[in-house]
Amino acid sequence: MTVESHLDGLTGTLAGLRAQAPRIHHWGVLLARVLGAGGRVLAAGNGGSAAEAQHLTAELVGRYRHDRAPFSALALCAETSSITAIANDYGYDQVFARQVSAHARPGDLVILLSTSGSSPNLLEAAHAARRAEATVWALTGALPNPLASLADDTLALPGNACHVQEAQLVVVHALCEAFEAALPASVRRVS
Repeated sequence: MTVESHLDGLTGTLAGLRAQAPRIHHWGVLLARVLGAGGRVLAAGNGGSAAEAQHLTAELVGRYRHDRAPFSALALCAETSSITAIANDYGYDQVFARQVSAHARPGDLVILLSTSGSSPNLLEAAHAARRAEATVWALTGALPNPLASLADDTLALPGNACHVQEAQLVVVHALCEAFEAALPASVRRVS
């Protein structure tokens, strides 16, 4: 693969993402409602998707563009002591599910990022979120995939794993744009 062919492939993935703009805007509005009402976000992924899950939660706890109140968001993939203890005691398939069971409450939002949509630990996390009555959003590669079938809503992107993973960063930033735009003006600025 050449640099040019890599960029050509990414262009196709980003075109698929552009078609998802209404969904991202809708997610931003729902995210503002959930977090504005005191709910929380739990996010998880593997590898590069774990990095994007952490990026998302950092933007919500910190800020994206506007100075505002912090919101409750946890990247389950960043909980190394929990991950290693759970993997040792229950198996790697349970590393996120057990954390979802501990932290998710009805009405919370569990965001799962996966290029394949078939990672067993994310599928188990989706099942745990359902049991906790939390809403599940999935950011995945192409449909069909098992994670999309378990999620309440899915943003699926065309392309190979590296292009999907690169586009996940764009989704994170676009979602934060939509989220902050949907917040009441009184919340956007903190004195």
